[in-house]
Amino acid sequence: MKIPKRIAASLLHALQGGVVPRVGLAYVAVGREAEISALLRDVNIIAEGGATFRFIVGKYGSGKSFLLQTMRNYVMDRNFVVADADLSPERRLQGTHGQGLATYRELMRNLSTRTRPEGGALTLILDRWISGVKSETAAETGMEPDAPAFEKSVEKKIYAVISSLRELVHGFDFARLLTLYYRAENEGNDEEKAKITRWLRGEYLTKTEAKNDLGIQTIISDDNWYDYLKLFALFLKRAGYGGLWVCIDELVNIYKIPNSITRQYNYEKILTMYNDTLQGKAQYLGILMSGTPQCVEDTRRGVFSYEALRSRLAEGKFSTANGYQDMLAPIIRLQPLTNEEMLVLTEKLADIHAVLYDYSRRITEEDLIAFLQIEYGRIGADSHITPREVIRDFIELLNLLYQNPEATPQKLLSSEAFSFAKPQQETEADGDFAEFTL
Repeated sequence: MKIPKRIAASLLHALQGGVVPRVGLAYVAVGREAEISALLRDVNIIAEGGATFRFIVGKYGSGKSFLLQTMRNYVMDRNFVVADADLSPERRLQGTHGQGLATYRELMRNLSTRTRPEGGALTLILDRWISGVKSETAAETGMEPDAPAFEKSVEKKIYAVISSLRELVHGFDFARLLTLYYRAENEGNDEEKAKITRWLRGEYLTKTEAKNDLGIQTIISDDNWYDYLKLFALFLKRAGYGGLWVCIDELVNIYKIPNSITRQYNYEKILTMYNDTLQGKAQYLGILMSGTPQCVEDTRRGVFSYEALRSRLAEGKFSTANGYQDMLAPIIRLQPLTNEEMLVLTEKLADIHAVLYDYSRRITEEDLIAFLQIEYGRIGADSHITPREVIRDFIELLNLLYQNPEATPQKLLSSEAFSFAKPQQETEADGDFAEFTL
């Protein structure tokens, strides 16, 4: 396998730590073809002016975050702008102490493009837009940038983009800020540009401060941040991108909110976003949220506790009765990776480990099968073991083999401590052995 050592190290360290790496996912991606294919159809819909909303549902460690990050890379390659955030006690969709605004700020901080995949792309996007408009104007008019009429032609093009935004909620102020940014760019006023980007990132705390600095009498807040996401999506399309793809992970943090009224406000925000995307009130916007089955399906505290959402998201009779999965439904439920897919994944990891540490791979396919048979043969593995635990165990095995040349895969795999270790989530009710066969 040809993989840069920097990416190999990032992959292995992240996977061993139980987190999803942000780079190099293509080197370890296996399975999920049906899920990715369904989500890529959404990408096509968004690029044509539509909007979509999906939930990814799966157990802890089943690959939800991995799928979100994989799609993040796919859509960036298709010239989309991606914004992603993990919910937490401090970041929600709605809150009385700025938690919703904190989520918006995190989305803006992680704003990424194909040329700036690590985030922080807001200024790049604005500068690229202005530069693109100038290039188009020069090509269409044949004028040089220093020609007297050139600036007026550029302003006319920028006005055409901005005027299409003014009809939307909060669109007038948003359009005005874009105009101010263009003028600041022309004048080389970096201080003014910094104030405008600060406003767009939701960092102004009071309307008075915003009015004094920019002459704008509104600020982005807990109540209106989603409206600005819709504005951004439309603007990004006008600026030459495919649209805006929003990934929100760790939905379980809404499920954990102790106050039922606060939970309901957050679910009401989800309903607003869901309705907007399906009713055509948003354009060029895709929203992907992920959570565990419990945080979605629990009718007491989960998403389904909000009746308006439960009635829209619950599966129909055909899917539940026949075991089929509707990949076009709002909820995509992650199924466990097959035995063959897990074998391919461990082979990829073994190759990456050998590249990173400069050695010839010692572990054979028979060893990989033996490892997986032991992993899936543990008590409770049939219902509790996830790819995350298998990957962590396997990377530990590779590390031990590399650091102890006298050890053999057979010796380590046959050790009593490894063979009888239990999955972390085992319960007393689980008594059957899962069978791993190819």
